[in-house]
Amino acid sequence: QVQLVESGGGSVQAGDSLRLSCVASGLAFSSSSMGWFRRAPGKERESIARIIYSGNKTYYADSVKGRFTISRDNARNTVTLQMNSLKPEDTAVYYCAARKLGEATYDYWGQGTQVTVSS
Repeated sequence: QVQLVESGGGSVQAGDSLRLSCVASGLAFSSSSMGWFRRAPGKERESIARIIYSGNKTYYADSVKGRFTISRDNARNTVTLQMNSLKPEDTAVYYCAARKLGEATYDYWGQGTQVTVSS
């Protein structure tokens, strides 16, 4: 049974930083691509950062490029999202997701963690 557990969300002021972590279990983590997504109130879910199984390639949405950094530690089955220079428009529920090797979609999701940025 695959489990993804996020932590690190909270309420901060604009310009602050937060670090989200996601620990995976029941998954061949080192061969899975990992991603962070978010859903803001009244908006569709948005892919914001992805990292391939080896950690050698990352992808970012334009909205977070230069401010957010995704990384992974395959020895600890952990993926992290470092969020700097937070803006009120970053307010959302953030989700960690996993895509197994050879699969086209992210099929495994965490429960989400709330990030609220006030101006």
